[in-house]
Amino acid sequence: MAEKNLKITLVKSPIGAVPKHRATVEAMGLTKMHKTVIMPDNASTRGMIQKVGYMLKVEEA
Repeated sequence: MAEKNLKITLVKSPIGAVPKHRATVEAMGLTKMHKTVIMPDNASTRGMIQKVGYMLKVEEA
């Protein structure tokens, strides 16, 4: 059974965001605008996406 992954892209700058949200974005590995990372589709990743989803574009990979 193949593990599902999510393709996450940073589409809004975290400059004016809450410091906790900035830290969450950096913990996901998103350091620059329009950078894309592939992360596993699990509860911890979904929690991060729920917290800073207004800055991200999420697709299934």
